[in-house]
Amino acid sequence: MLIHVNKIKKFLRDSLSVTQKIVLSFILIILAGAILLSLPISSRTGEATPFIDALFTAVSASCVTGLVIYDTYVHWSFFGHAVILVLIQLGGLGLMGAIYMIGTVRNKKMGVKEIELLQESYSSPGPLGMRAFAKTILFGTLTFEAAGAVLLSFRFVPEFGFWRGICFSVFHSVSAFCNAGFDLMGFKGSGSLTSYTGDVYVNIVIMLLIIIGGLGFFVWTDVKKKKFRISKYSLHTKIVLSVTALLVFLPSLLFFFTEYFGGSFSSFSVGESVTASFFQSVTMRTAGFNSVDLSAMNDGSVLIMMFLMLIGGSPGSTAGGIKTTTFAVFCIAVPAVLKKREFPEAFGRSLDKDVMKKAAAILSVYIAMIITGTVIMCISGGVPLKEAAFEVVSAIATVGVSMGVTGSLNVLSKIVVILLMFFGRIGCLSMIAILGASYAQVSSKKPIENIVIG
Repeated sequence: MLIHVNKIKKFLRDSLSVTQKIVLSFILIILAGAILLSLPISSRTGEATPFIDALFTAVSASCVTGLVIYDTYVHWSFFGHAVILVLIQLGGLGLMGAIYMIGTVRNKKMGVKEIELLQESYSSPGPLGMRAFAKTILFGTLTFEAAGAVLLSFRFVPEFGFWRGICFSVFHSVSAFCNAGFDLMGFKGSGSLTSYTGDVYVNIVIMLLIIIGGLGFFVWTDVKKKKFRISKYSLHTKIVLSVTALLVFLPSLLFFFTEYFGGSFSSFSVGESVTASFFQSVTMRTAGFNSVDLSAMNDGSVLIMMFLMLIGGSPGSTAGGIKTTTFAVFCIAVPAVLKKREFPEAFGRSLDKDVMKKAAAILSVYIAMIITGTVIMCISGGVPLKEAAFEVVSAIATVGVSMGVTGSLNVLSKIVVILLMFFGRIGCLSMIAILGASYAQVSSKKPIENIVIG
């Protein structure tokens, strides 16, 4: 038996690519979580949960999405909540990343393969001091989550009692930081954080956790090293911070003016409308919480939300979507094409042409997946177009917000959403690398001929 185990270990170590190992680690997390969640002990009623629904929840948690078949508080027991929380944490850090980070803290040496795996897990832009980087991620994650839990406890403990308030504070802090969007507020009869629409304190704490978690670990490392010397920041950090600020403030203004004047915010005070506008702007890019009824918002706001979901967070973070840097590349490339520049420029630096090719490939694949998923959901499940498109974008961008159709999806639609969530968490380039791993790169030898564009 030991010989067979050693053979399996050798096969996994030598035969699988780095990307395949990462994908396999996520599959193992999901299967383990699905099995645990399907057990009677995981449900509040003590009855076994259908495996497809347990699998859906496990994928949603480990892929830090937040779409749910059942209300998290109402259906799952304390054990189920614990399983979901662990899946969120492992999904946010990545199983392999978590293992090597813990090993690093214990001063266990990392070999070349381990370093390569850690770099691939977090989409490292280049060689880094991976031991220091791993410690930054682990301690940074625990520090921010702990700080968030402490801050939320000042509101939740007086409201729910000591132990329940502490549990709620920890759960929502981890869920917000990992951009997962799972909540335990179902017992209030309101979805997500809609009972805290006007609570500025809770909104600010959750928003800060979402933003920090979505910036990416490379930005943390850069800011930690260079402090407030902004001019010394890397181009990656400058782009991430600039795009993040733009995508927080501009959509907030749009939400306020489209919803406050005759929209779903018309019954709110100005302060509540401002808070709700900022919260929706922040959470829609990947977190999955909502402080207002999304189905009541007008079509213009829904379109803005889908646009924000598609962009998502930043590389090397817990967030999904095409990423802020990909969006930035398109914004930079358009004026470069109009001015007939060979290379797009930003912050005094030129971008490589390969970056633009990757950005175009990522966007193309995401759009193709969104269209395919929406069509299947509309035809097989009879879901209206707007709701189906919103659900599909939310799934592939690992956001987790819904317009109320998740619980009524048929089996085929659930499978589609499961695949989209998994695809969105693993990443477009990783999936392409896996599917095309057996093909060697071949330079084209065919004659070049131009076609008309535009």
